[in-house]
Amino acid sequence: MGTRKKLGKDVQKSIFALQTKLFRRHRELITASSVVFCVLVLRYLGLLQSLEWTALDQFFQLRPVEQHQERITIVAIDEASLQELNSWPISDRKVAELLEKIKAYKPRAIGLDVYRDLAVSPGSKNLEEVFASTPNLVGIELLSDNPNDRVKPPPILSKKNQVGFNNVIVDVDGKVRRGLLYLHINNTGYESFALKLARLYLKAEGITPKNAENSDYLQLGKATFTRFKQNDGGYIKADDGGYQFLSNFSKPVCNESCEKGYGFRKIPLIKILDGEVPRSWIEDRIVLIGSTAPSLQDLKLTPYSSDFTDKEPQSIAGVELQAYFIDEILSAAVEGRELLKVWSEPMECVWIIIWAYVGAITRWRIRSSSTNLLLVLLFSFMLTGSAYLLFLKGWWIPLVPALITYVTSVIFITSQIAHSQEEFKRSREFLRQVINTVADPIYVKNEKHEWIVLNDAYCELVGCPKNNLIDKLDYDFFPRHEADDFREKDEYVFQTQKLLENEEELTDANGKLHLLATKRSLHKDAAGNLFLVGVIRDITKRKLIEEELKRTADELYRSNKELRHQEDHLRYIAYHDALTGLPNRKAFTEELHESLCWAQNGDYLLALLFVDLDGFKQVNDSLGHEMGDLLLVTVGQRLNNCLRGSDTVSRLGGDEFTIILRRIPNPQVAAKIADKILTSLTEPITLEGHSAKVSASIGISIYPYTAYNSETLLKQADTAMYRAKHLGKNRYEFAE
Repeated sequence: MGTRKKLGKDVQKSIFALQTKLFRRHRELITASSVVFCVLVLRYLGLLQSLEWTALDQFFQLRPVEQHQERITIVAIDEASLQELNSWPISDRKVAELLEKIKAYKPRAIGLDVYRDLAVSPGSKNLEEVFASTPNLVGIELLSDNPNDRVKPPPILSKKNQVGFNNVIVDVDGKVRRGLLYLHINNTGYESFALKLARLYLKAEGITPKNAENSDYLQLGKATFTRFKQNDGGYIKADDGGYQFLSNFSKPVCNESCEKGYGFRKIPLIKILDGEVPRSWIEDRIVLIGSTAPSLQDLKLTPYSSDFTDKEPQSIAGVELQAYFIDEILSAAVEGRELLKVWSEPMECVWIIIWAYVGAITRWRIRSSSTNLLLVLLFSFMLTGSAYLLFLKGWWIPLVPALITYVTSVIFITSQIAHSQEEFKRSREFLRQVINTVADPIYVKNEKHEWIVLNDAYCELVGCPKNNLIDKLDYDFFPRHEADDFREKDEYVFQTQKLLENEEELTDANGKLHLLATKRSLHKDAAGNLFLVGVIRDITKRKLIEEELKRTADELYRSNKELRHQEDHLRYIAYHDALTGLPNRKAFTEELHESLCWAQNGDYLLALLFVDLDGFKQVNDSLGHEMGDLLLVTVGQRLNNCLRGSDTVSRLGGDEFTIILRRIPNPQVAAKIADKILTSLTEPITLEGHSAKVSASIGISIYPYTAYNSETLLKQADTAMYRAKHLGKNRYEFAE
């Protein structure tokens, strides 16, 4: 016995030591939360910014080609034109001649994307005249907080407010992904070159700038330009000065005059000067004049500048970048083309958290490695696909952080599962060795309610070999109601982690019913695996003895109850009148004695009324004894109705009644009650169709005025009653 107790304590100590090493509940939640925290920290430190830009660029590369109206033509100052003109910068005369040639084609707006802050002779006067006579011409300037870095616009165009800045925002990887509409320097507002030209074009469409409803954002036609903030999309603490917007660069059709990936029509400057251009290429369009010659170094990178197949990024000329911005503004304002939008930061965090939980939960629930590999590929494709589809709808959502949290959660849970399985094997072997030394039936279940360890005593109790029971459920061997009961109690222990002791029934393989006392407890190994250990004591024989004792006790209880009932009935008969149910002479005597004791102790008055019916003999003789009995019952009821709850009416015998009036303030109370009784009894009494009339003579004795003891008090009341009869009946008299 001592050895078994010692082994039991050792098992408890070992398992509880394991239980303190690792938590188990909410494993997926904690893992996903940890992964989310780390990824969000990496993101807000800016370490994922370049990856998110790369993912965005690939979406731009993969987007389908867009068909839209050609509104922009570029007059390219290319290498061939420079060779033909044999000069750079181009002289003012040639620029003036170029502008006059273009004006002849009647474009809607002309953008001169060439710095012209200084005169380049010859022909400066000619150029000034052209500037002055061209209201739809917009020049450029370069803005900077440092005056030494600023490039001023042509003076004449500046006076006419026909100038826009051509500053662009370049990300740290050298690419342009944001457009700029307005800048403020030294409290002075400036408008961009692209917006200035777009407004000239849209003016003919009847579209003018205004504030968007319920915000200070710019609205042009169908488009509202949401102002860029420093943490929008994949950006972290970016410069959000001025009025910036995320550019949703289009992917137009490439025609015969465009280069790879860029679909704006480009006409060499020399062809314009030679007049070799179809009118439709320029008329009613925006014409941009700028350098595309590589030797002039005015080159920019965009999301379309490189893809997986390009070894070197393919830059575009600055004038082409301005064409992109103008085209985006026009397409959004006229056609309602989507601008690039982002979710709020809380919504992005929720998106990332969801994918962390998806990775953790699916990996924990599905243990098959091959199935999980397929799921990782499937969910990664779903995540990337959903991000791409949203991108096509104009939304830039965090793909890289969500993908990292998903995959990392899967990896972490996979490592936890491997560790858990290894610890599970060790714990299972340890428990198998220990419980086989215990004589009582013991079983161990996992969280799936499967038996994983059984000792020989338990197998003998169930009546099945151990190999048939391992990894099976209660439902496989026991009746449904018993299995349901076992499952409910097991689940309680798993959920609450509390010790549970109870008695239950078990039907073995031979159909024999066993009554068991079972102690269930929950234990945990180093990896957090939960085990339910059940220790059983067969109490079938003890319960049979208890049931026999209980039956004997029940029989004794029933016998005692019957005896008490008989005793109560006999007591009732002994103290009550059989006819009226009123207290009889014996009960009256005891009541009077007790009432006098209370009156003596409490120093208050007590009245005794002796009532004798007048005319009862005539009713009895004329109508018979049965009617007489009914009369007495009715009289008893009327007497009770005349009294207080504390008063007692008794029948001494025949037609004699007594009434005890307890705790009265004065004798007049007894007189009032006597009057009430006389009035009640003189009313006709109907007895099975017969009418009878009686009255009463009442004698009243008062404690302590008349007597001090019950015998004298009763005798005095009786004497007073007879005096009332002699004085004419139907009245009361007080004892002298």
